[in-house]
This record gives sequence, structure tokens and C-alpha cells, in this order.
Amino acid sequence: MVNYSIVAPFIVYLLILLAIGIIANRYLVDLEGYLLGGRGLGAGVTALTLQSTSMSGFMFLGAPSMAFRQGVWALWYAIGDFGGGLVNLAVLGRGLRQLSETFGSLTPIEYLEDRYPHPSIRAVGSLISIVFLSAYVFAQFIAAGKALESVTGLPYIYGLLLGTSIIVLYTFFGGYLAVAWTDTLQAIVMALGINILLAAVLMEVGGFTGLFSSIASQDPTYLSVWGQGFQHAGAFGVVIGAVLLYSIGYMGIPHAVVRHLSMEESDTAKSAIGINVFFNTFFVYQPYILGLAAIVLLPSLNDPEMAIPQLALTLLPTAVAGILLAALMAAVMSTADSILIMAGSILSRDIVQRFSSREISDERAFLYSRALVVGIGVLGIVVAAYQPPSVSDLVIFAFGALACAFLVPNVAGVYWTRANWQGALAAMIGGSGTNIIWTAAGLQSMTAVHPFLAGIVISTVGMVVFSLITEPPDTDVINAVQTARKSVDAPTGTVKQSTDSLAPEATAIATHLSEKSLADN
Repeated sequence: MVNYSIVAPFIVYLLILLAIGIIANRYLVDLEGYLLGGRGLGAGVTALTLQSTSMSGFMFLGAPSMAFRQGVWALWYAIGDFGGGLVNLAVLGRGLRQLSETFGSLTPIEYLEDRYPHPSIRAVGSLISIVFLSAYVFAQFIAAGKALESVTGLPYIYGLLLGTSIIVLYTFFGGYLAVAWTDTLQAIVMALGINILLAAVLMEVGGFTGLFSSIASQDPTYLSVWGQGFQHAGAFGVVIGAVLLYSIGYMGIPHAVVRHLSMEESDTAKSAIGINVFFNTFFVYQPYILGLAAIVLLPSLNDPEMAIPQLALTLLPTAVAGILLAALMAAVMSTADSILIMAGSILSRDIVQRFSSREISDERAFLYSRALVVGIGVLGIVVAAYQPPSVSDLVIFAFGALACAFLVPNVAGVYWTRANWQGALAAMIGGSGTNIIWTAAGLQSMTAVHPFLAGIVISTVGMVVFSLITEPPDTDVINAVQTARKSVDAPTGTVKQSTDSLAPEATAIATHLSEKSLADN
């Protein structure tokens, strides 16, 4: 039976998001505005859109499900997730922001080809991105349908159509700016909703002491760092991979990395770090704790991914449960919209404009980008209607494949001038391929090594070995990296004042030096 007291306010919330997309459309003047919001996002929006985009429906469905099934062991993922945004902004944020503007890159894949000049970089990078971003967004659509069905009583397919249609529409109209604005709002809603439920749950179980005592009375192994039944006992490779997946993995996820490109200036990253940590304090661990609470309060739960919705319906008044549904859908939408705009960016900028035999205008690129947003949205609805693997499994698989492909090339591109296109190509193919094979063949149980850890090791080895046995990058690329690095090291405030005026001169100087070097040789 449909619970209209929850459905009605939730539809109002969705319409507000759609209105934001329509308003953002008025500010779109060019392709850079649609893809990066005009590179004008401040620290607060940067921090919150980064985290809400990174968290996804996994936090409301997958994370509590893992804790319900594995116990305290699931917190290894939370430990990495807590520091993931901080590491991403601190290690990659400033350097990538400065370097991407020096090159004039509008997407993470375009940046990679600018940094590692060879068409294979963009071709392979675009293929990996679109395939696994699509898988990632399918997981968000599944989460939307399941959540709406559980909380509102709407049939799964109706919930799926309702949630995904709004996401596609406001992304279609407003582009990156709409995504950033709605993500900021949704980050606040997510943190508010999850903490309301946590407070209610802790009151019900007698606080953390009562919670852990009740869990221990059922099965003490739930409290083991090796997982329920000690199934991961001694598997340090699995634990290390679980921590690293989210602690460093965000540096390889295109829809998270693009947040660096859209910052107002490179110093924005420094201010965003504090906001990021503050938000994580009130959000990251809570879903896992709620999954542990479900072991006690919902022992006969058939679908562990419904732990949070069922706790909300059991413990909260209807109106408050509606807030939690909005929070859950905020997590889904804030990731799905970012993936959709990222996939559209890759199609328009990195495939059509890059490889077309004729010149493609920005106006036509708009159309291609928006067409892919709609196309993936429709395909996602079709795939999600059949409910393939669980949200947690699909998210971890897609996340791992993307991170293993791009993390090493992104970081090496900023910090290692010797890194070249051969090394980057080996890192992308080797890292992503290893993660896929490791997951598909079930090698984690055989080797006690997490697929992400295996993929990152192979990606790193590929980058180092192939970069060293082949020719170094061109002089103009090396000069651009060194110039960007010096700009990042400049005193606070000087970067914004000088970047726009000096970037063309820096490019001209680099070109002149390159030509002079070739002439001298």
C-alpha cells in the first residue's frame, strides 16, 4: 500500500531539485560552463559536492548491508572513506587544478591526453570511463527503486521511474552547475537524515554499550575485525585493500576528480579540506553503525540493503521517515547526476570533438553531451528494472575498476615529470584489467588480496616500468608540469591574480623552448 504521507513531501523535494536545474540553465553560456560550471566553485560547494558525489547510494544501502552481514569488519571501508576526500584534495586538488587550466583541459580524460599526448590515452580512457561509469550509475538507479519501494510502498518500477527521471531532467537542463548546487543541498540533507535515525536507534538499543553487548550475545564474531565467523582471519591483503579503496581511490574516479578542475582557484582545495573533514565526521561512520544496529533490531531482515529504510519505518514518525527517504535519495542522486554529466562530457569532448573528421561546435557538443545523459538514463532504467547484482557489489566493482585505471596516471601526471604516455597506457589497462579479472575470477578468496590492491600494484608497476624503458615526455609537457607546480607553490592569493594572464605566455614560452631545443638538436 502506498504511503502518501511520505510520497507527497518527497515529490515536492524532487521538484525543488528540478527547479534548481532549470535555474542553473540560465547561467550556461558555453561548453566550459556546462561541463565545469565556469571553473568558479568555491570551497564550500567544492567540499560538499565532492563528498556527496563520492558517497552515493552505497552509503545508505551497501554500507549498512556490509555491516549487517560482516559486523565490525565492514568499518575497514569506513576508515578509508573518512580520509578519502582529505587525501584527494590534499594530494591531487591544487596541482591538478593548476595543470588542467594550463593545458585548457575541460574533462579528466582530456587532461590525461594533454599530460600524456597520444590519442590512445583518450580513446582507452574514454572507453573505460563510459563502461564503468554506466555500471556505477546503474547501481544508483537500483538503489533508488529499492528505497522508494521499501519506504513509500510504490512498486519498484514506479519508484525507479520517478527517481531517475528527475535526476536525468535536472542534469539535462542545468549541467555541472545544477549538479554542484543540488549536491550541496543533498549533502546537508544526507547528514541531517542519517543522524536523526542514528539518535533514535541508539536510544532504542541503550547506546553503544547496549548495542555491542546485544551483538555479542548473538554472535561475538560480529565484533571481530576479521568479519563474522572470522572469514577474513589473517587476510591482511584484503584489509589493506578495503582501507585503500576509498582512502586513495577517489583520486582515480572521473566524477570526483572533475571537482578539482571546476574549483575557482587552486588554493580553494586548502579551504575545502576542513569542510570536507567536518562533513565526514557527521556522516561516514553512521551508516555502518546503523547496519550493526539492524543485527539487533531487525534480526530476521531478508534484504540487508533495506536496513536503513526499515529502521526508519520502525522507529521514526512518518514525517521524519520522509526526511530520511529524502536523505537516502540525496545520496543516490548526488552520485547519479555527477556520473551522468561526466559521461556526457566524455562523449562530447573526449570522443566526438576529439576524433571527429570535421570541426564540432560547442553548440553541437552540448547536444551530444545531453543526448548521452538521456541515453544512459534510459538504459539504466532498463537494466535496473531487472535488478542485477546488489548495490554494494556493483559499486565496489565499478569504483575499483575506475580507480585502478586512473589513480596512478593522475597522481604521476602532477608529481613525476618522467611519466609518459606509454606508462600511462600500461597503468590504465593493467590496473583496470587486473581489478576486473580479480573480481570475476574470485581471486580474493584464493590469494587473500583485495582486487583493488592487486589492481593498484599492477598499475603502479606498469607506469614505472614502461615510462622508464621508453622515451621521456616532450619538453613542452615537462615545462608545463614544472610551471604549474611553481604556481601551486606561490603564496596564497597570487595564483588567482596571475593564472589567467600568464597561462597563454607560459604556453607560448614552452612552445618556443621546445622548438628551439629541436632546432639545436
